[in-house]
Amino acid sequence: MKLVPLNDKIIVKRLDAEEKSPGGIILPDVAREKPRQGKVLSVGDGKLLPSGRRARFHVKEGDRVLFSSWAGSEVHLDGDEYLIMTEDDILAVLT
Repeated sequence: MKLVPLNDKIIVKRLDAEEKSPGGIILPDVAREKPRQGKVLSVGDGKLLPSGRRARFHVKEGDRVLFSSWAGSEVHLDGDEYLIMTEDDILAVLT
C-alpha cells in the first residue's frame, strides 16, 4: 500500500531514536524520547488559495525536518510508522 498526501499535507518518516545519552549511557526502549526529526517522504498538491491556485511548499521530498512533539497524526502502515502533518507543523529544515 502507498500513502499519498492530499492538499496541504506532508508524509514524514520519523528518524530513529538515539540509543545512548549524551553522557554515553545506553538507554532502554522505554526511556527513549520520540525523535522530533524526520525525513519528508511525500508532499501533497499544496493549499488551495482563494484565487484557485495552489500554494507551493517550502519543503520537498528528501528534506530532513524538525517538528514539535505533538505534530501531525501517527499512521501505521505495513509495520512502519509515519506522520501526516501540514507544513505549519514543521519548525525548521536541517541542512
